[in-house]
Order: sequence, then structure tokens, then C-alpha cells
Amino acid sequence: MYQALNTRYDEMVYNKCGESGLMLPAISIGLWQNFGDCADYDTMKDIILTAFDNGITHFDLANNYGPAPGAAEINFGRIFKENLKPYRDEIIIVQRPAMKCGRDLTAAGAEAESILLLLLIKVLKEWGLIMLIYFIIIV
Repeated sequence: MYQALNTRYDEMVYNKCGESGLMLPAISIGLWQNFGDCADYDTMKDIILTAFDNGITHFDLANNYGPAPGAAEINFGRIFKENLKPYRDEIIIVQRPAMKCGRDLTAAGAEAESILLLLLIKVLKEWGLIMLIYFIIIV
């Protein structure tokens, strides 16, 4: 099983996020077009674990990242469950919902709240989490 380096926080620069006390690394990893079905799983795993070993604790996802849409969530969820779950309290996962969840729910007349709830349930299931704290910012 993966064992994170004890020196993982020694070199990374962290910046305070507003007044929350949350410290974000100067570098984050986005999984948009490089963690989908066409990527090699071991390479994806090596990238994520090497990033974490170097103090990168912020991972950016969305339900339409792939290719195919949603594949990056599935792949990251597997890497997380198999390797990073013991470090959950050290990891910041940003998951931004796009308005598709396997099919176009807006065309079916679904409300935005229903779409968000479906996406949250999907993420919890795929990542094997029992809780996900979600902030919604309306601009």
C-alpha cells in the first residue's frame, strides 16, 4: 500500500485562502483532459501520488472531465480509494458540477438542485466516501 513521504510539506509554498484558515498549495493538479479512458492507469496513479508526495494537496475535477465525460472522476476515485484514503484530511478535492450526469437532465426539466444532488450522490459512490462537503457559490 502507498505510504506518503514524510517530507511532502517541506518544499511546497502554501497560501491562505481568505479568512477560512484553509491553506492551498501554490500548485494544484487539474484532471480535465489527462485522466480519462484513453490514459494509462498506472501513469495517472504515478502523477497523483508524486504530486501528493511533493505537497500538492489540491485536485481539480468536474463530472464532465475525461474523455469520456466522467472518466476522470472514476479514475481519481479509484486512485483515492486504493492509495489516498488514509490521507483524506490532508486533501482538497474541488468538484465542479457541469449540468450533465450521463444524460441531459436540463432537457428533462430537472431543477438545478436536483441535478446537484444527483451529482453529489454519484461522486460519493464513485469515490467511496461517506461524506462530501460542498459549497455553492452563486454569482
